[in-house]
Amino acid sequence: MGKLNGQVAIITGGARGIGEGICKVFCNEGAMVALWDIMDEGQNTADRIKDEGGEIIFQKVNVSDQSSVDKAVEELIREYGKIDILINNAGIIRDRSFLKMSRDEWDRVIDVNINSLYITTRTVLPHMKEAKYGRIINASSINAFQGAFGQTNYAASKAAIAGFTRALCKETGRYNITVNAVAPGFIKSEMTASIPPEIVKAGIAMIPVGRIGTPEDMGHVYLFLASKEASFVSGIVLHANGGAMTM
Repeated sequence: MGKLNGQVAIITGGARGIGEGICKVFCNEGAMVALWDIMDEGQNTADRIKDEGGEIIFQKVNVSDQSSVDKAVEELIREYGKIDILINNAGIIRDRSFLKMSRDEWDRVIDVNINSLYITTRTVLPHMKEAKYGRIINASSINAFQGAFGQTNYAASKAAIAGFTRALCKETGRYNITVNAVAPGFIKSEMTASIPPEIVKAGIAMIPVGRIGTPEDMGHVYLFLASKEASFVSGIVLHANGGAMTM
């Protein structure tokens, strides 16, 4: 028996990276996963996971557009009757040192990384409230707490997610809905694959467990918070970084 048997989960930004890792782990644990992404690549990801036995569908969704989110949620409720889990994983970076950062680079990151949480969560939450059950998990970052050169926009958005999480949990607890966040550290992805090997090596040297994290590592972190066993865990930011930094 999987930990998520019979549950319906939305995973935003699920086409690749950490999002894909969460989709794989959740499907392995019995969830019906709705992979949301703005990239058509999401269909290929869903097909691969389906070939491995997972129950998953791809919905092309722009999480910063209300009508796009409304349509996807309506489809899920019509087909499955409920939404048990919402993983707000979608995010972007537009790195540049602050004095060179354009207003568009600032606004775009804030819009996708934090304003989208208002849209997705506000649309899904009434269905969880009616069911008196839900798990909402938001993607923060190690850089929300330690900062990073060229990431004032990104760090600000991910720090805002921590505050959003701590505040919202106080409103939803009475309905048996928990709200948590995960702050990943250095994780293997397409982005890290483009980093010079010596930089990657230096980054790994700062991680006490001695290796870079994987999307599947993150999938298991999200799995714990999404499980029924985590019913008394709410309002936290779970740092998953191999000991690189603890809060």
